[in-house]
Amino acid sequence: MQLNTGQEGLVEQGHPACAGCGMVLGVRHILEEAGEDTTLVIPASCASVIQGVYPYTAFDVPVINTAFAAGPSTASGVQMAVENRDEDTNVMVIAGDGGSSDIGLASLSGFLERDHDVTYVLYDNEAYSNTGFQKSGRTPPGATTTTTPTGRKGKQKDIARIVSAHDPAYMATASPGFVQDLRRKARKALDAEGASFIHLLSPCPPGWRIDTGDTITVGQKAVETGLWVLYERERGGEFTVNQPSKSAFRNPGSVEEYVGLQGRFKNATTEDVEAMEELAASNIEEFSRYVEGSK
Repeated sequence: MQLNTGQEGLVEQGHPACAGCGMVLGVRHILEEAGEDTTLVIPASCASVIQGVYPYTAFDVPVINTAFAAGPSTASGVQMAVENRDEDTNVMVIAGDGGSSDIGLASLSGFLERDHDVTYVLYDNEAYSNTGFQKSGRTPPGATTTTTPTGRKGKQKDIARIVSAHDPAYMATASPGFVQDLRRKARKALDAEGASFIHLLSPCPPGWRIDTGDTITVGQKAVETGLWVLYERERGGEFTVNQPSKSAFRNPGSVEEYVGLQGRFKNATTEDVEAMEELAASNIEEFSRYVEGSK
């Protein structure tokens, strides 16, 4: 199905992203919702390389590159300058899971507490992909990385729930496998008054060892299994579970099949797969409480 966005793309062709990059797919739709009057802040990450190899750029909006941990604090300063000049420019951070849930966690927490009117997009490829696929706090159990060659042990850091504890103006999870859901949430995040946060699952073909044509499929199956729940929350409110996840809760997909699509789980043990199945079941049980009345 062709999606008529009514806008010209703000991510140019010929950028240096890997084929099938989930981050580029998602960010392209988010930027189309944001429009040209947007300033991006990008800390060290895949996005900082993709946005431009000097003297070229892939994004048709102003971009500020900053240090690994400084994305939220840099954006806070930009937003204050925009406000001081009485302008309506959208200020947006595009950062990976390493720069958000690990290295930049303190900066992210401070930005959320100060409630700056900035949209923070965490694209989650579940590793430090730009520097060679090292383990991050978001790497799932059993996944092979260059620092966990026999498979990651332990649990993922639940960064979305950490953000939720700060009670931002708006927060949501999203997947490039459900574009209309993603775009609607991007619009709500941009319209929110105060800090907003989008946690975007970003399948990474070289890091996840999937076919470049399977990015959308893998992004959909993560939701269908219950491993990635699509929800949103406005300040002071309850979680709202979105339709793709509501459907998945009624008939969950196979976690084993999801794992089997990805070469990064080649060393995953039976216990690792069972741990992921338990996580999916726990997600479904927990978020089913919010299904009634959800949209």
